Parts: sequence; C-alpha cells; structure tokens
Amino acid sequence: MQHAWGPPSDYTAAINPSKRTGPQVATLSCLNNPGTSLVDRIRSGDPRALARAISAVENRAEGWSDLLKSLFPHTGRARVLGLTGAPGAGKSTLVDQLAKLYRKQNQTVGIIAVDPTSPYTGGAILGDRIRMQDHYSDPGIYIRSMATRGSLGGLARATADAATVLDASGRDIVMIETVGVGQDEIDIVRLADVTIVILVPGMGDDVQTIKAGIMEIADIFVINKSDREGAERVEREIRAMQSLAARTDRWTPPIVKTVASDGVGTKELAEAIANYEAYLKKENLAFKKNVENWQDRLVEMLRDAMLEKARQQMDAGSLKRYAAEIAEHKRDPYSLVDEIMKGVVRTT
Repeated sequence: MQHAWGPPSDYTAAINPSKRTGPQVATLSCLNNPGTSLVDRIRSGDPRALARAISAVENRAEGWSDLLKSLFPHTGRARVLGLTGAPGAGKSTLVDQLAKLYRKQNQTVGIIAVDPTSPYTGGAILGDRIRMQDHYSDPGIYIRSMATRGSLGGLARATADAATVLDASGRDIVMIETVGVGQDEIDIVRLADVTIVILVPGMGDDVQTIKAGIMEIADIFVINKSDREGAERVEREIRAMQSLAARTDRWTPPIVKTVASDGVGTKELAEAIANYEAYLKKENLAFKKNVENWQDRLVEMLRDAMLEKARQQMDAGSLKRYAAEIAEHKRDPYSLVDEIMKGVVRTT
C-alpha cells in the first residue's frame, strides 16, 4: 500500500513547471526531478504525486480543475469496479481478497474506500486501511480512504475525480468501496464499469431490507458470509426478484457465494467480473453503457458547478439572512432562487 501526506502550495505550478513564478520552496513539487511535471509523475505511478493530486481534487485546491483536464486524455484504460452493500456485509474484506488475486495476476490496483462522515464533527473513521494492512509494502497497490462529507448516494463528491487520477496513473484495476447506506447508495452505477452488490444472510428480511433501488444496479450479486444459515434463502429471494423484471441489456446478474474472511469464492467472483466484461464487449454494449454513465455524470458536474457559482453569490451572512426572511414569511424561497440563478447567469 502506498500513501503520502502533505498539501502542495501551488498545484497549478506543479502541473506545468514552466508556469512557476517566485522562489522555489521545499514542497513535494520540488522532490525528484524539479523539471518533471506533476502529471508526468502521476502517470509514472509516483505514490507521493498520487497523494498530492487526490488531495488537490478532494479539497478543490487551486489548480485542481487544470490538473484533471491534463490527466483526462490519459484515462479510459482502467477497469473500474464498484462494490456496495449494507453495513457489515464484508465489503472491505472482499476488496482485500480481490486485490490479492489481481496482484497474483500481475495487475496493478487502486482502491478508493469511501467512509461515512460524522454529521456532528465532520470527521471520518477511515477504518478500511486497518483492514488492508497486508498490502502496506506492495507498490502495486495504492489505497486511498475518502470521507463522504455529507454526500448522498454513498459516494464522496470527489470520488470520480480520484478514480480519474488513479486511472491516469496506469492502474489496471480501480476498485471503489462505497459507504454501506442501503438504497440511496446508487451513485456508484454512474462511475463503475461493473457494479457488485454484496448481501449477507441473517439481516432481518434479507433482500427485502435492501429494497429495489440497490438491487437494480447490480451487475453481479455476492452473498458473502455464505457459510451462515440463510444463504440459500437470500439466493432464492434474489432469483425471485430477477424473475419480476428483465434488464434492458438482457444480462442476468450471476450470484456468487463467498466467505471473504477465508478467501472462499474470490476466484469465482473475478471470473464473473470477466464474464460480464466479455458480454458487454460481445454485445457492443460497453460504449453504450459508458455514454449513459457520462450523461448522468455530466448532469451531476453541471449541478455542482452551478451550485458553486450560486454559493459565490452570497456569503454565510447573506444565507442566514435569507433563511430568516423565509422563515418569517417575508419572502418566498422560489422567487429567491430565481433571483440567485439570474445572478449566476449574469456572471457566467
């Protein structure tokens, strides 16, 4: 596992050394060859450069957008796997086992583990690294924990950007483990090439507790901890739900049974992933799926950009004043939103 700390002082200069102005300071941009751009070091797989870049996009530091613009032409080669499921389903352990398997096949791996953020302190446990300590000394695996920071849908806002950075670094596999929050956790389908939904037996009404939303996004189902009583029942319920509605791509998601803590079923899961990718290629569906994913992501990116523009139109004091006026019924929120949006349009 590789990781590094230390925010840069100037990401824009690190992207293009020729644009640096003023004296050089002892930041990470000066390490190694000072004439090598951050983009070049990312593409070479430099772990410190990866850490800096992901921190830049996660914190929206100066130059983050230019960095992603420079990296995007070098993306599109990694296979992005999304693993999602309820809390306690064993997602981290399964990711750990998959990483071991892919490393045995000489494939490089990037892992993004998205952890929930406390609504009170804003902090996150980021405990996934604890469960993946076996990879600490492996340069072929890069693990990054990210906090949701209140993001709905189980994905941190910058998760897609972090995946772009890892893709550009030449990783063969990028695995994204999302927060186990249930039905709302469907944003992963916009980002992953293959979405894996992990279920476990003995969770109340089993599949019924997961609801339809998260069931519909699965390309592959995994019943983890399948040595427990009730695994067969979970499989039957998945089959019953699959019989109610066929997918538009005519793919029937396979069900793979695993005991991730013992490494059981990991090979079969990797084969199921490969089979789905082969199916997409055979049916000429891979590009179509990518287009659909980018349609959703573009809408999300536009929404975030417009929201940021709107926030720039008012400070914290203005927002509090507006809220008080609405609460006192001195003005309506709908006219206020129209007024703010007109200001956003004028500044664009």
